[in-house]
Amino acid sequence: MNLELLESFGQNYPEEADGTLDCISMALTCTFNRWGTLLAVGCNDGRIVIWDFLTRGIAKIISAHIHPVCSLCWSRDGHKLVSASTDNIVSQWDVLSGDCDQRFRFPSPILKVQYHPRDQNRVLVCPMKSAPVMLTLSDSKHVVLPVDDDSDLNVVASFDRRGEYIYTGNAKGKILVLKTETQDLVASFRVTTGTSNTTAIKSIEFARKGSCFLINTADRIIRVYDGREILTCGRDGEPEPMQKLQDLVNRTPWKKCCFSGDGEYIVAGSARQHALYIWEKSIGNLVKILHGTRGELLLDVAWHPVRPIIASISSGVVSIWAQNQVENWSAFAPDFKELDENVEYEERESEFDIEDEDKSEPEQTGADAAEDEEVDVTSVDPIAAFCSSDEELEDSRALLYLPIAPEVEDPEENPYGPPPDAVQSSLTDEGIGSEKKRQCSSDGPQAPKKKPKTTNIELQGVPNDEVHPLLGVKGDGKSKKKQAGRPKGSKGKDKDSPFKPKLYKGDRGALPLEGAAKGKVQAELGQPLTAGGAISELL
Repeated sequence: MNLELLESFGQNYPEEADGTLDCISMALTCTFNRWGTLLAVGCNDGRIVIWDFLTRGIAKIISAHIHPVCSLCWSRDGHKLVSASTDNIVSQWDVLSGDCDQRFRFPSPILKVQYHPRDQNRVLVCPMKSAPVMLTLSDSKHVVLPVDDDSDLNVVASFDRRGEYIYTGNAKGKILVLKTETQDLVASFRVTTGTSNTTAIKSIEFARKGSCFLINTADRIIRVYDGREILTCGRDGEPEPMQKLQDLVNRTPWKKCCFSGDGEYIVAGSARQHALYIWEKSIGNLVKILHGTRGELLLDVAWHPVRPIIASISSGVVSIWAQNQVENWSAFAPDFKELDENVEYEERESEFDIEDEDKSEPEQTGADAAEDEEVDVTSVDPIAAFCSSDEELEDSRALLYLPIAPEVEDPEENPYGPPPDAVQSSLTDEGIGSEKKRQCSSDGPQAPKKKPKTTNIELQGVPNDEVHPLLGVKGDGKSKKKQAGRPKGSKGKDKDSPFKPKLYKGDRGALPLEGAAKGKVQAELGQPLTAGGAISELL
């Protein structure tokens, strides 16, 4: 597909709603892969739903966690996914097989996970009330990043566009720039509110192109900086932001901000309602406000890497925002001029002759001469949008699409396998066999799944009683924890289809609503959960 042809002449941002993606479970977070062909959605029952974004169909469902998924990130080549859940576990997944490669258990809830942009062996993790941690997946080791003030550990962090530096920000407005390899401090500055007052850093986001990044702060202003200027200023510098973006009328606080694929626009999702504000980065003017359903709260926003498309999550449903494609059904003359009304066409006498005998041979110049040149139609040029500025070729190993298994009408009747009675009788004859034998008799010869290695990450001085923001306020009452986290405005919607769990063929079944209470009781008693017991913490 030629991406240059997809570029619309005019604005490069979405203008209207373009449908929704219903994930069966309630969606909480979403992220595109590097090419925008797949969208991974983390749900409140612990599943990761991967959508084929071109066909808008579900390509794969990974039964990842028991608790809600709170953060997701794709690896650079698209073969791996790293996820974090509200029970303090970080896992790496093989996208093709759906298997878990590794698991890390942290003492406190995880706010964000991010792969190194160029090295998928390293993952940046931001736990609550702790300094950010960089994991090395190959040897399961971790490095705690240095912070400015040990007493203030509300720290957010992000790799820069190429992963050479890590930017961290704390609740006192201090930004530190660390060299990724050595964790040495390279530059630092403080975000101030015009006076000596400081403001807490909520998030740091980098553009996919260029050196710009934005800082979302508690004073409801989005500041855009140039990374090169930050490095030039060095330690305790005083760089000026390129732009300051805010909603002056409503003083809206921002839940999530990100850049467009080309880095020319910035979208910010309101923390009060389902509203997306889009600014042009170069000028700083507000170009569009997209309004979702009134009364819904926004959870996450992601901009497509190469198209003017935004995915936003509210009330458990992924909304897609895109441009309005106007179809042109006009009539055209043979010379491709648009016609307003029918015109009688007069054919020239020599128009359809193979060679015009009467035509004189003029000198070929300019465009006519270029027509006779041989056009190379065999070599494939790399698509510029898929390559970084320091690369000439696309990644040949990239996983752009997932094979979709055909839906079987009745999966219980297998025409090629043994009849169900034969399988049952063989099982009863053998008695209680090992788990491997059961798998082989029912599913045919199948290699037993390797149990993922779980590593406990010990962090000094980190409280163990923290509750993830998605689950609500910290407290002893269990009822608080259960009812919190459900987006406001979704009350009573569990009767409707978007939030009612449906059974998906070839996948573990979500609990029906009346069985959910039984599953929660089992979980509290410490009993093992069955495969059909997808616990919905937020419902």
